[in-house]
Amino acid sequence: MLAILLKTLPFFALIALGYVAGRTRFFNQDATAYLTKFVFYFALSAMLFRFAATLEFAQIWDPHLSAAYLTGTVVVYVIATIVGTMRGLDAETTAIEAQCSVIGNVGFLGLPMLAVLLGEAAVGPIIMILSIDLIVFSSLIVILITGSRDRRASFGMVRTIGLGLVKNPMIVAISAGLMWSVLDLPIPTPLNDFLLLLGAAATPGALFAIGASLASKSAERVEIAGWLSFCKLILHPIAVALSAFFLFPLTPFVFAVLVACAAMPVAGNVFMLAQHYGVAPQRVSAAILISTAISVITLTAVIGWVA
Repeated sequence: MLAILLKTLPFFALIALGYVAGRTRFFNQDATAYLTKFVFYFALSAMLFRFAATLEFAQIWDPHLSAAYLTGTVVVYVIATIVGTMRGLDAETTAIEAQCSVIGNVGFLGLPMLAVLLGEAAVGPIIMILSIDLIVFSSLIVILITGSRDRRASFGMVRTIGLGLVKNPMIVAISAGLMWSVLDLPIPTPLNDFLLLLGAAATPGALFAIGASLASKSAERVEIAGWLSFCKLILHPIAVALSAFFLFPLTPFVFAVLVACAAMPVAGNVFMLAQHYGVAPQRVSAAILISTAISVITLTAVIGWVA
């Protein structure tokens, strides 16, 4: 456990450094927004494209992994939805809370951290999990919120989902990289060096951006944020682990990557969705802040266990 903590500590130290920079206003919200944009559109996309372009499709696509992750995730999603409904929340707020309970920071935290701690062999499964989060659950939250407001499916809803997927640089980078791989095209040395150089900025940039963005988050409604953090950090990895262990045949390594990804704290893009639709952004903000702080212990413990 101590050995794993010493390995994960530098990652969380970078988050803490970003947080201090944000709290002291050395890095203001505009600076954080532009750093996040650089990482999201350029550095992380370069990393994802290069990984996807150098992997075979079979190394990414794993139906058993997908089924195990979806099964465990849906179980926690339903639990959070039932609890929200029993508390008398409206459909939109319930959907946002359910999203918080299962969508982890796989892109900005999971990919950089696990690629280093577990090796580049972890990248294929991580890309599969990231794709499920981005395509399935990002679409689901749009359907639930838009549907609860319009009371029916509409072309506008489909258009919103489609544009959201097409404009997401992570999905574009993964898709372009897979097409490059399927066509069996070599990556020219200058292009490979360029992608390596740009992608190398993803890990420190993403972690610093997480910390700086947390500096603007507040911890209001701590009891609700605590419940959502419990769902994300404890229930989600347990449900995914049980699903993978008892229902689907996975190698120990893929199992380890799957459970570690499920143990990631609440993702920042949930806050972006909550803010965009005007649904409980402060609640999501608190869940991100608290889950990220607690994940120093819980994520380290999970990675130590699966590793």
